[in-house]
Amino acid sequence: MSSLPLSKKCCMSGPDPKPSSNCSPASSIMFKVPSESSNKMPKKVSETDIDEGLYSRQLYVLGHEAMKYLQTSSVLVSGLRGLGVEIAKNIILGGVKAVTLHDQGTAQWADLSSQFYLREEDIGKNRAEVSQPRLAELNSYVPVSTYTGALVDEFLAGFQVVVLTNSPLEDQLQVGEFCHTHGIKLVVADTRGLFGQLFCDFGEEMILTDANGEQPLSAMISMVTKDNPGVVTCLDEARHGFESGDFVSFTEVQGMSELNSIHPIEIKVLGPYTFSICDTSNFSEYIRGGIVTQVKVTKKITFKSLLASLAEPDFVITDFAKYSHPAQLHIGFQALHQFCAQYGRSPRSHNEPDCILCFEDATELVTIAQAVNAQATPTVQQHSLDENLIRKLAHVSAGDLAPLNAFIGGLAAQEVMKACSGKFMPIMQWLYFDALECLPEDKEALTEDKCLPCQNRYDGQVAVFGSVLQEKLGKQRYFLVGAGAIGCELLKNFAMIGLGCGEGGAVIVTDMDTIEKSNLNRQFLFRPWDVTKLKSDTAAAAVSLINPHIRVMSHQNRVGPDTEHVYDDDFFQNLDGVTNALDSVDARMYMDRRCVYYRKPLLESGTLGTKGNVQVVIPFLTESYSSSQDPPEKSIPICTLKNFPNSIEHTLQWARDEFEGLFKQPAENVNQYLIDSKFVERTLHLAGTQPLEVLEAVQRSLVLQRPQTWADCVAWAYQHWHTQYNNNIRQLLHNFPPNQLTSSGALFWSGPKRCPHPLIFDINNPLHLDYVIAAANLFAQTYGLIGSRDRAAVVILIQSMQIPEFTPKSGIKIHISDQELQTSSSVDDSQLQELKAMLPSPENLSGFKMYPINFEKDDDSNFHMDFIVAASNLRAENYNIPAADRHKSKLIAGKIIPAIATTTSAIVGLVCLELYKVVQGHQKLESYKNSFINLALPFFSFSQPLAPPRHQYCNQEWTLWDRFEVQGLQPNGEEMTLQQFLDYFKTEYKLEITMLSQGVSMLYSFFMPASKLKERLEQPMSEIVKRVSKRKLGHHVQALVLELCCNDESGEDVEVPYVRYTIR
Repeated sequence: MSSLPLSKKCCMSGPDPKPSSNCSPASSIMFKVPSESSNKMPKKVSETDIDEGLYSRQLYVLGHEAMKYLQTSSVLVSGLRGLGVEIAKNIILGGVKAVTLHDQGTAQWADLSSQFYLREEDIGKNRAEVSQPRLAELNSYVPVSTYTGALVDEFLAGFQVVVLTNSPLEDQLQVGEFCHTHGIKLVVADTRGLFGQLFCDFGEEMILTDANGEQPLSAMISMVTKDNPGVVTCLDEARHGFESGDFVSFTEVQGMSELNSIHPIEIKVLGPYTFSICDTSNFSEYIRGGIVTQVKVTKKITFKSLLASLAEPDFVITDFAKYSHPAQLHIGFQALHQFCAQYGRSPRSHNEPDCILCFEDATELVTIAQAVNAQATPTVQQHSLDENLIRKLAHVSAGDLAPLNAFIGGLAAQEVMKACSGKFMPIMQWLYFDALECLPEDKEALTEDKCLPCQNRYDGQVAVFGSVLQEKLGKQRYFLVGAGAIGCELLKNFAMIGLGCGEGGAVIVTDMDTIEKSNLNRQFLFRPWDVTKLKSDTAAAAVSLINPHIRVMSHQNRVGPDTEHVYDDDFFQNLDGVTNALDSVDARMYMDRRCVYYRKPLLESGTLGTKGNVQVVIPFLTESYSSSQDPPEKSIPICTLKNFPNSIEHTLQWARDEFEGLFKQPAENVNQYLIDSKFVERTLHLAGTQPLEVLEAVQRSLVLQRPQTWADCVAWAYQHWHTQYNNNIRQLLHNFPPNQLTSSGALFWSGPKRCPHPLIFDINNPLHLDYVIAAANLFAQTYGLIGSRDRAAVVILIQSMQIPEFTPKSGIKIHISDQELQTSSSVDDSQLQELKAMLPSPENLSGFKMYPINFEKDDDSNFHMDFIVAASNLRAENYNIPAADRHKSKLIAGKIIPAIATTTSAIVGLVCLELYKVVQGHQKLESYKNSFINLALPFFSFSQPLAPPRHQYCNQEWTLWDRFEVQGLQPNGEEMTLQQFLDYFKTEYKLEITMLSQGVSMLYSFFMPASKLKERLEQPMSEIVKRVSKRKLGHHVQALVLELCCNDESGEDVEVPYVRYTIR
């Protein structure tokens, strides 16, 4: 999604947006990092060790440089109620230098609604001191200390960032003024019931190094004009993706070589494939080639102090449907501070007068707000105060909700990281948020007497929603699928809001994975001593400490057809809803289908770095998750991978394919060949060249290349290096010489085709030796042989080896396109038979087996990433492609999903706000919110879910939530036959069934042979299913899902719902 303007005003100084008339050096527009104050941004961080095993997924979001800045920043978090502990948790997980917790208050019952590190026995104790040891466990690299004194200037001076939560406005202004004048960055965060507020002041000279965190774009050039300004045209393989105002640099341009040495140039986009640059009229003529790459240019951002910003606010809009709310709430929150200062308390929950003379808090808050508005500056003053909104603020402000704290706490913690690192665009400068849709749709449902505190852990939530919803939450039975980062946060929020904590309630969590070190950075229920333990068991035990009343059951099952005997009809029928915390689209779609079938609400969410989304699926009200799908990922053409790579992504995918083709697939095929007598027969029926490739690999593994010793493995790796990086390249250049022309007269090696060069093995080149050692060890593992890490010994072995001289051959076919590859993928049958005869008999290899290797990216001792990095970078060197370090290689080759705790926290907060609505049974589509956020920009989008598409048959309207219910068992105890089933639809629905299927099994069709049809018509439906599918129906199966093709009475084909055919 492209970035959108989010702020009404943005005080930012930066490059002149007008296109330059000449190619001036970048130093004229780049802002130097100030050196006089460490709080503005350090010039260059020292080489601080980063535990990549722990911070792996976060590093893919922030990068090493930003992470090092974090590790030099000390942060103060003041206020350790629910919001403060959420912020502290996220920045401790993030890995700042140190965190100090400040709180002068003691734990109260209302705090337990959202402060997950307070327990009932902590009532009356200092919140910071009680929370410190529990927060300190989150990250051993981050010292966590406490302070319970006043926030005096001398104390504040020791921090790079100060965070104030739930603090009076008077304190905020005092601390804010000191921080602003002393270059200390300030974040103020507050939540009041269903309302949230966030303010940032990062000083008068904050240096922004990267506004969005996206990887720099690049494109291949097809033309550059000599003009003022010059126009660059990119190859039409893909849109360049640049925006006007971006800065770019050029490499590999032939002819107009001046572009290669010029500083970053600002561009103006002219079209999806073109943009203008500087004056090129005096440059040389453009000949061919070139790559243009986006350059991140630093910007200086100026913030106003809290006092100044109160009078002249800039707002980030969180919900464009509530565009007027931020300005109204800016007044409302100031009025609320005055109310609290005047009366020493928050307005009473849902307080309405029961007589004319009674004092009513909401009316008083409106009166104060009107006075604030009257005294406000013209910039702030509202022409018409939204009294209804201010009254709602009064009604819920005494509440304290874990989901809202999770959302605002996630945002606030991300702002702290921005302040420390200069990475990502900060909030400029105020953000207001409300979730009033969570209140009952029946406006009369809540009264003050239902929201009174009862001295229990849910008082903060009861103050907003009343005791009736609290009781309902306790009775809920929810299925949580996944106990990773989102799963842990969901469990925490479930415990805090009391979901499944009452009689009859339960939370069932399933996850088959075990805990790894890299999980600890964001899956906050796990600790270092939990590594290798089961996620679901550990998360269940940890969340029971947060709220001992939660009734949580942990499973280790993968959801799918194989576990439908566990998660069967009885299981789903006893559920109130499902929440997904999955990292697989297939698993998400499976759970979506189950929820549609059982008509259960589903809360779906996901994150990708700083991006996150939430989707609400409500039976009969919304579409389902599967109703809309993202377009499939664009795959890399085979011929590009094999012969014509032009990016590091291509060489890394080639290396992954090499890994599978050398160390996994051959071993699996050999083992199948040895134990399965039908293996060769099945292989011969495979499509294209697969039979030849598989049988050749088996022959190589068993005969031609089977090693007996470690030295044999080294020899194989050494030979394979020469095959891939010298011989094959020389053959490619023999077929297509560097100066070859196409039939149109253009250079063959141009555009996306980069001309390669062969490599010469160098024993002193660490990368060459890395490849041989990794490949030899992996090859040895597949045969059960012991490898070695002794580089000196490997060097000695290599020096004794001779590589046969290679001469390129004529007549070798090399395909230049996938279409050409497909049209010529036939294999001579006699060649296959000859190869089959040459294979050794399995009887002669009794007891022999190979050991396939499954790729595992996170174990740095297993040679897997060693091989990938070496193989990819050697091929990159062949094609003059810039190499990738281990960190980037692991991201791309391992298909790692970047992740950070802040996004997870914020997204799960939004999920649980929707959960409030689901449990209350909201029936209006506009009450629910699907959401997308990008904390880096920052960008927020909330939208009403889509209603399910409507279809029609025989004047009967239906959606995906509808179906035909057919009772298979007749009153006489016998099951319906196929004939009776067909007759039933003709009689009841005026529909003639033309085809009937169950899964992939065709049970009936109008074109079925008469003899088969006659036999089936008299058989019971379930018997036909068993015979056609050749599978027994498990005892857990109570109904069958049948798909129909039908004609109406006029003989027209009509689309109809599926059939739920009950057999038990």
